[in-house]
Amino acid sequence: MELLALRWSFKLLSLLLVLNVIQGCSESPKNNQESRAFFTQRALSLAPADPEIAEIYTRTCHSCHSTGASAAPLTGDLASWKPRMEKGVDVLVENAINGFQGMPPLGLCFECSPEQFEQLIVFMATAE
Repeated sequence: MELLALRWSFKLLSLLLVLNVIQGCSESPKNNQESRAFFTQRALSLAPADPEIAEIYTRTCHSCHSTGASAAPLTGDLASWKPRMEKGVDVLVENAINGFQGMPPLGLCFECSPEQFEQLIVFMATAE
């Protein structure tokens, strides 16, 4: 009888431990939505200091990277940009030029040079 009680106690303890780990490792949907809303509001207010890059950003990048309407990383959301930047700016420029996942080729900036893409990417990934 004691062995049976001990087994049930062990199973219950294991279940509670697993549930606690799962809860601690996940962020609630409400927090994700609040975080996304915060970064969307912030992204809407950010613009590059260089007027030429600011015009390009407003015309081409802004619609996906500041509205939260797509899965694109929001401008100024450093945590979302970090894993992308770890790949290197050259990879991100290549992705912008060739298109990547939901991003169309050239990011709708058909006249942008690779240097302008780099400036836009660095701005979006580091804006505060």
